[in-house]
Amino acid sequence: MRSLLTSLLLLTRQVQHSLTYTLLSNQSLQHLIPPPPFSPFTYPDPDFDPIHSTLLAPILQPRVPGTPGHAAVQHHFTSFIRNRLHPSWQVLWHNTTSTTPATGDRQVPFQNLILRRDPPWASDAGEGEVARLTLAAHYDSLYRPEGFVGAIDSAVPCALLLFVAQAVDEALTRRWEGMESDGGGLEEEKGVQILLLDGEEAWVEWSEVDSLYGSRALAEAWEGTRYEAGSSFSTPLEAISLFVLLDLLGAAEPNIPSYFPSTHWAYQHVAKIEGRLRKLGVLETKPRKPFLPESDKEGVQFFRGFVQDDHVPFMQRGVDILHIIPTPFPAVWHTMDDDGDHLDVPTIRDWARIMTSFVAEWMDLEGYVPEADPRRAENKYSEKQEL
Repeated sequence: MRSLLTSLLLLTRQVQHSLTYTLLSNQSLQHLIPPPPFSPFTYPDPDFDPIHSTLLAPILQPRVPGTPGHAAVQHHFTSFIRNRLHPSWQVLWHNTTSTTPATGDRQVPFQNLILRRDPPWASDAGEGEVARLTLAAHYDSLYRPEGFVGAIDSAVPCALLLFVAQAVDEALTRRWEGMESDGGGLEEEKGVQILLLDGEEAWVEWSEVDSLYGSRALAEAWEGTRYEAGSSFSTPLEAISLFVLLDLLGAAEPNIPSYFPSTHWAYQHVAKIEGRLRKLGVLETKPRKPFLPESDKEGVQFFRGFVQDDHVPFMQRGVDILHIIPTPFPAVWHTMDDDGDHLDVPTIRDWARIMTSFVAEWMDLEGYVPEADPRRAENKYSEKQEL
């Protein structure tokens, strides 16, 4: 995996951003993902229990690119999308191959899964008109040691992103259908996409060429993809309004620094959501300090070191990055203990609540949040055709 604090850059300026969406009300925050309707001590969590859940448990297996476990997890992703998300989600695969230091001349397949939902009228405006909040995590696991599961790295982040997609799904549908029916606001071109990236892990030793196989290929491909002349955005990279990368989540007491002054405003907003959820009693954990403790950080306090991860190829091309990764890394990182037995499920559920609330606010879903628990809608779309 990535080396810590490898890039020391001079601090130049902090870019100011304005938030143009409506904050969620307390009622919406409480209804978006209410406390689970079961006791975690007597009944397994249907989404995040490491053994019995239908969302996380199938990902908790070795996922080395090109192996049966890797293919099984891909099938799990597509089954989830088919059975539990609205049919309007677009599913795209970005496929490449590469040699690795461990496999010699043999080409290894790397397959990025792109899950995208745009406003229903966006196709008429043109793809280059849609600004997309982009959420990302990698789904491959280490080549060695053999049998490595990678629960925090990064089965849990993948499960969280799929959960978030489901949790905001109905509210997105309500909002966009309402906008279409009243004929107002159709100028909005704001979508959301999830990147499940392949080949993040090094096969032998982390380097610029032995790491980030999928994200390097995707960022390069999107840089070379040109939208129609005159579009608001010239490439898919320019259309990324914010790139939010999740990694190494699922252990108790995470400490998430704010890595980049240019996106500290976004970090502050996620931290504010965490604080509001804690005051409302929606979160289960009671950590010694917040998951995101650096809201008050100022420009001179940014060391400008960062963790090498899947965001780097996008950041090098000018994309704004919010990196949700703990420092220090969890103790189980890159050990055989990074498995389901060493996860803290209440922490995972709290991450689901925080990230779902952040996405719901970004997508301006206040007033459209259903009161029902989105997990009760499992298999709502089970009659969809195979992808």
